[in-house]
Amino acid sequence: MINFSSIFRIIKNFKNTQWKVLAGPILILIILSMMVLPLAPFILDIFFTFNIALSIIILLVSMFTRKTLDFAAFPTILLFSTLLRLALNVASTRVIFLNGHTGTDSAGRVIESFGHFLVGGNFAIGIVVFIILVIINFMVITKGAGRIAEVGARFILDAMPGKQMAIDADLNASLIGEAEAKKRRLQITQEADFYGSMDGASKFVRGDAIAGILIMFLNIFGGLIIGVFQHNMLLTKAAEVYTLLTIGDGLVAQIPALVISTAAGVIVTRVSTNQNVGEQMISQLFCNSQVILLSAIVLGILGLVPGMPNIVFLIFTILLLFLAWQLNRKKHIFNNDVLSDSTNQNKPILNSTVEASWNDVELEDPIRIEIGLNLVPMLDVKKSGDLLEKIRIVRKKIAKEIGFLPPLVHIKNNMNLTKNSYRIFIKGIEIGNGECLYGKLMAISTGQEIESLPFKAVNEPAFGLSGYWIDTSFKMEAEKKGYSVVDSSSIIATHLNFLISQNINELFGRYETQQLLNRVNSEIPKLTEDLIPNVIDLTTLHKILKNLILEKVPIKDMRTILETLSEHAINQKDANELTSIIRISLSKIIIQKLFYKKNTIEVMVLESNLEKLLMDSVKGEKINIEPGLSEILLSKTKKAIEQQKSIKAPVVLLVPHILRLFLSRFLRIHFSELTVLSELEITSINNIKVTNIIGST
Repeated sequence: MINFSSIFRIIKNFKNTQWKVLAGPILILIILSMMVLPLAPFILDIFFTFNIALSIIILLVSMFTRKTLDFAAFPTILLFSTLLRLALNVASTRVIFLNGHTGTDSAGRVIESFGHFLVGGNFAIGIVVFIILVIINFMVITKGAGRIAEVGARFILDAMPGKQMAIDADLNASLIGEAEAKKRRLQITQEADFYGSMDGASKFVRGDAIAGILIMFLNIFGGLIIGVFQHNMLLTKAAEVYTLLTIGDGLVAQIPALVISTAAGVIVTRVSTNQNVGEQMISQLFCNSQVILLSAIVLGILGLVPGMPNIVFLIFTILLLFLAWQLNRKKHIFNNDVLSDSTNQNKPILNSTVEASWNDVELEDPIRIEIGLNLVPMLDVKKSGDLLEKIRIVRKKIAKEIGFLPPLVHIKNNMNLTKNSYRIFIKGIEIGNGECLYGKLMAISTGQEIESLPFKAVNEPAFGLSGYWIDTSFKMEAEKKGYSVVDSSSIIATHLNFLISQNINELFGRYETQQLLNRVNSEIPKLTEDLIPNVIDLTTLHKILKNLILEKVPIKDMRTILETLSEHAINQKDANELTSIIRISLSKIIIQKLFYKKNTIEVMVLESNLEKLLMDSVKGEKINIEPGLSEILLSKTKKAIEQQKSIKAPVVLLVPHILRLFLSRFLRIHFSELTVLSELEITSINNIKVTNIIGST
């Protein structure tokens, strides 16, 4: 008895399996069967219709793909479709030779229809049409598509190393993750494989076109021999029947071949965008109303020439004029909408149906410059505006001096500012402002000028130096009188450089820490692999580096910093203590920065009684200082700093190591120019000169 439940279970399991893997083998078996086994005319009609439908589907898929790799299976499909057409040619040739003497319907209705309807039953016309189709396919479409695929494959292969390096750079910069990097590498490999496959697959189509011509002549010649000598047909009758059958067979094969060749040309000639081919053509061909209007005028002039098909030309002229009017109308509507939006952008939107989204959240720029209307030309390179270039130089200068790259500087035009004003922000907080006169120069006082200038006196915004805004023609005279002359963009760039240097620790975040680590990993990968995060985590490292930057210590020597952490971070986890240890390791850099090219270092020290009071205030890791003592310390320090500046000595205070961290934090709030050194940081210095004692009467 038949077990129907088991049969249904097998069918269900078959549906749940990957049945698509059988499609390729089944198609190959069908193609081989058509080449070997004789087919009935009705079966031939089915396969010919399937071939036409397949070619149309392939063309439409190629038209609707937005990226080349969306149809990566095209080279393989091209091979299978070519084999299918050749198998159909073999099968139809067999049927024509076997049954051709019975009439033009012996090879099926599809071949008969193509032989009669498309060429009007005239075999001479059919031969000409068939040859023209083969020439178009072979000489134009296939040859062009093959050449483009060949050049594309060559360019893709040449560009692969650069693309791989770009992916590695983005990965090292943490702009992308490992998964995204793998995806992009796979995409590059697939692009190279695709164009290489298309270069080879185009040869199948060329070979198919040549085979079509040979098969046509063989069918006509063989049909005449079989009809006349085997079936005793008249020569004219045999020529008519077999030629029409051959032409019908050739056309029903060549038209799908032409369609698929067109699809191949579409695939390799398109540029990958977010639009399909139809959208690209319409949006780029019919987008300029002036072009359409000029085309209408040319057609209209030709339509007025006597003897020309005036009605047809004038009809197209009217259509093009209407299209140009519509495009121009849409352009004006769009511009009015944009103008209305910009005018009413500060007004409340009533009755709006658009819900708020995360796109409405504006993230604060790390560094932002807002400029007035008159300063906008500074950004235009075509008008010799060099502010952007000077800002790039500032970022590179800071990167070389400090040891990390500051964030990008965003520049915005603020209509609410006075026309010559600018403001500088860090994380949304205004830290500086000033005025500039674009097109003029600033003559800054150097202390060696001979006389004043006949211009309005102003103060330079970065350092408050006195100066004048002068005309460019007065530059040489101002320099002769001892003034330093700079342009307006240099004023803003200098101000930006000064403010970034003063607030550099605010710009060093976890992202910059990770970027710096990635940079170290690219140069010295072994230095960090066992340290982070096994011994010390990213948060602690960020705090240590930020402490160093806050105290104006460059972090360029990451090798020394990481090696010191590898030695001491196992037993010491406090970021402040680790910072002090690293400062000792970097003491030569610190001393060089403070006392460049000086044989003797001039420092301030604490009076012994004051130093003892502070030492007694140390309780474990904290210092509890009395209010009265703190006031005395501040007043005495202020006086000592003024004396230090008067003798033009560095404003440096030398203290015992246990007091350095506290005094650095406490005094830096009131005296930003003061640097506090530990006695352990100058152990290798022999020539030390005490210029001021804080706390002495």
